[in-house]
Amino acid sequence: MYARSTTIRGNPGSLDDAIAYVRDEVWPAVQDMDGCVGLSMTCDRESGRCIATSAWEDRQAMQASAERIAPMRWQLMDRFGAGDDLEVQEWEIAVLHREHSTRDGACARLTWSRGDPARADQVLDLYRTHMMPRIQELPGFCSLSLLLDRDSGHAVGTVVLDSRADLERTREQARVLREEGVRTMGVDVLDVAEMDLVLAHLRVPETV
Repeated sequence: MYARSTTIRGNPGSLDDAIAYVRDEVWPAVQDMDGCVGLSMTCDRESGRCIATSAWEDRQAMQASAERIAPMRWQLMDRFGAGDDLEVQEWEIAVLHREHSTRDGACARLTWSRGDPARADQVLDLYRTHMMPRIQELPGFCSLSLLLDRDSGHAVGTVVLDSRADLERTREQARVLREEGVRTMGVDVLDVAEMDLVLAHLRVPETV
């Protein structure tokens, strides 16, 4: 399973319009494309940063969709007042686990990291055995995923919690887990973001 993430930083005042465009126009178009297994969108309403992620059955389906998705991406940027502030990344969906379905008001904590590409499989094993059990104990835990670029060693882990309150009260636990992950898995943390999960249309099967 593979995913393409599109990160845009735009005008926070235009965020609701951008969400509506992805929900009402992008998602209906994308879900009819061969191999599509879902789409999600997270947003930071204060900074205007939003990330739309489409999921695909395999790399071929993801790459075949690129030409049709590109015009929608530019339309989203126009509606969001994003200028040229755009980042597109392609990932392997290395880990995905759901405890229960997403609820209204759910939030996500995203952690970007970088490790040695030659140790990718070892890092994944350590994540599954040492990190996942601890993450699942967080209050309000809903789901987790780990997206990986094996060539560069970059990864992004996402933990979805039921509410903003759960996100805030697990902040210190998450910090401790990140520090433990740095020591255990030998990766560098590049960035951390807390965002609203505004769209969650995913049919990606669990990997664990």
